[in-house]
Amino acid sequence: MDPVSERGAVLAHVKDAVTLLEQSMNANLVPPEGAQIGYAIRGARDAGGIAAVEGRISVRGGNVQASGPCSFGADEEISRILLTVMKFDPRRRSAALLRFSDRALKVLDENLFLECVPYDGGVAPQGISSMDWGIASCCKKGVPDVIYPRGSGITDAWLLLLGEKPADVANNIIICSNRI
Repeated sequence: MDPVSERGAVLAHVKDAVTLLEQSMNANLVPPEGAQIGYAIRGARDAGGIAAVEGRISVRGGNVQASGPCSFGADEEISRILLTVMKFDPRRRSAALLRFSDRALKVLDENLFLECVPYDGGVAPQGISSMDWGIASCCKKGVPDVIYPRGSGITDAWLLLLGEKPADVANNIIICSNRI
């Protein structure tokens, strides 16, 4: 696929996933700072190769809504996550950030049988982002389906769902939404 076509396809996949989430996502899975879903082009090397929602996904009037359009370079955090994950498995090019809850984790782990791996963000070496380090430390033996922080110093807990395509990630979010 030529680069222009691939970028168009990646953007379309993110838009389709966001539409699914707006229609079916449980608002309890949206963190106060907003949820996010992203998708990288093959071989992405920076945020410019990763499409996400500008301004994230938030709750307005009880409804889940994208705060802005989907575009490349829209979210530095999801970009850093995907760039780290892709170093370990280049096929895992999609990720979503959601609000952590014990109930959501239980559904993902016990009902959907996803591999859920915790990390302790408080033990990162000096000078390295605890999130980057934590995600890399969870991926050394294979990229899990879900990563979540545990331990001291965690103030804004989140769930990170990983997948090959945004539709895969969105479908897991919707199934979880229906069971929490």
